[in-house]
Amino acid sequence: MDKVQLLLVLSGALFSLGLLGVIVRRNALVMLMCMELMLNGVNLSLVTFSQQRGDAAGAVLVFLVFVVATAEIALAIPIVLLLVRFKRSMDIDRYADLKG
Repeated sequence: MDKVQLLLVLSGALFSLGLLGVIVRRNALVMLMCMELMLNGVNLSLVTFSQQRGDAAGAVLVFLVFVVATAEIALAIPIVLLLVRFKRSMDIDRYADLKG
């Protein structure tokens, strides 16, 4: 197995582990961390394909994804903390009454 295949397998494993965490866990912060793990798996595959092709487009896209993910986390963490203060729980099922 060469380096590219190993990196793609690792990227698929990261994405699968994150997806499993989102499906199985009900804790809001753990689900956010699992979504970030999925995003890192996708970023690893983008960098791998970019390196294999020999261009910088994938690396630039990964940089932009990191910037957007940073903004998303900067907004998501305070929202989750406000919900925890309101409901006194981090369980996602307790927030069902907030649907509009």
